[in-house]
Amino acid sequence: MTSLFGGGAHSSQGLNPERIEIATAEIEMITDVFNRLVSVCHTKCIGTRYTEGDLNKGESVCVDRCVAKFFEVNRKVGERMQQLGANAQAGGSFGGSTL
Repeated sequence: MTSLFGGGAHSSQGLNPERIEIATAEIEMITDVFNRLVSVCHTKCIGTRYTEGDLNKGESVCVDRCVAKFFEVNRKVGERMQQLGANAQAGGSFGGSTL
């Protein structure tokens, strides 16, 4: 993790506050995505009445599919947002309307 915070053990600059801020924001975003994933897939796949300590086969398959769909949609939305951002930079508009 030394490169994440701006240098190795022998760095005379100390910790880079900008890199710490970026890393903190990234951790918060990853935590948010994880929490939304857990919430959505738990609500969709796991019943409110727990009869077993482990997931049954149906619940396990549902969770696997839910997680795969969640990440696929997340990837597609990310790609579309990058495309819209690139188009906005090139043409001065975002999503068909000028900024």
